Amino acid sequence: MNKITKDSIIGDIVRQYPASIAIFRSHGMGCLGCPSASGESVEKAAGIHGIDVAELLEDLNKVL
Repeated sequence: MNKITKDSIIGDIVRQYPASIAIFRSHGMGCLGCPSASGESVEKAAGIHGIDVAELLEDLNKVL
C-alpha cells in the first residue's frame, strides 16, 4: 500500500502499519478490534464516528 485512501480497509491498514492504531485512537476510533471495523473502509468508519475523513487520512499517511 503506497497511500492510504478513503477506500482503504481499516483491517488492512492496521495489519500493514501497526503505528496507525495510535492515529485511529487519537481520532476517537478505539474499536479497531470489532469485527465490523476490520472490514470497513476509512470513509465509512469516519462517517460512523463523525470524524473528518480528510484530516484522518492526512494523519494516517504520515505513518507510511
